[in-house]
Amino acid sequence: MPRPTGNQLRVDVPLTNISIAYIQDASQYIAEKIFPRVPVKRQSDRVPKYDKASWLAARAQPRAPGSESAGGGYKVDLSDTYFAVPYSFHKDVNDQDRANTMAPFDADRDATQFVTDVLLKTREILFVHSYFATGVWGYERQGVASSPGAGQFLQWDQSTSDPIGDISDAKNAILETTGFLPNVLALDYKTYEALRNHPLVLDRVKFGGAPGNPATVNAQALAQLFDVEEVVIGQAVVNLANEDGTPNIQFVMPKSALLVYRQRQPSLMKPSAGYIFAWEDYAQNAYGIAIKRFRMEHLESDRIEGTLAFDAKIVAPDLGAFFRNTVA
Repeated sequence: MPRPTGNQLRVDVPLTNISIAYIQDASQYIAEKIFPRVPVKRQSDRVPKYDKASWLAARAQPRAPGSESAGGGYKVDLSDTYFAVPYSFHKDVNDQDRANTMAPFDADRDATQFVTDVLLKTREILFVHSYFATGVWGYERQGVASSPGAGQFLQWDQSTSDPIGDISDAKNAILETTGFLPNVLALDYKTYEALRNHPLVLDRVKFGGAPGNPATVNAQALAQLFDVEEVVIGQAVVNLANEDGTPNIQFVMPKSALLVYRQRQPSLMKPSAGYIFAWEDYAQNAYGIAIKRFRMEHLESDRIEGTLAFDAKIVAPDLGAFFRNTVA
């Protein structure tokens, strides 16, 4: 029987379950809605990439009696790897605060949720900075206020812009070169608001309403309009100030849109724009998160410490389209 590791001995299962429940309900974070989470046993391993040209070829041939069938194969590139980095953060619950805590408050639960939120926000920031960026995806367009040229589009808060056509062009380009139709559109909140009030969008949905029940332009309506499975809205904000400084709160996601093909059932054998590799064996769960609780006697406190071990990685850059500066 295998002996438990030091990490297993110290992981607080009830608090980790509280953390997982918080993750499942944290709708403001969109990283896992774009890159599906893949639990992995090892901290680092190879990421197989299958040759697109081989998979899209049609090389079957007529077979004469007594002859061999046509055959072939496909190439697998094993040069790329993932590395699940553990990110950690803690909050101390001191004895005096615990003694003063009364229902419905729960010091350990509140500390666990606070730590989990910090970890999720950290992952969201790393994800956005890495993949809502230029030079990353196979298809990229820049929004401008007027007179768009090659590789540009009219910003979607301009009444004469055509966001429906812009998204359609990107979908067609990706489908034609990969054989996969993008199925997820991620928007920052300001772009989402601009699209909800865009004349072309309102004109498409207005006939779905009735007196006393006006048509609603929400994420589901936009998903139907753009013909994707899901539209996800980046609503996370972050305080960029120092701990004791004047708050400087901003959206995590820039004014942008990312259109990708997302694999519904993640697998290393199936194409997807990207995956989040969660180190399952470290955390002892598929989310890659572990919460520990241990005594800091010199502080007269219990430390609630969380670690999130992951690597968010592009697998197929040609399965994504990035629109930057979507609104002014």
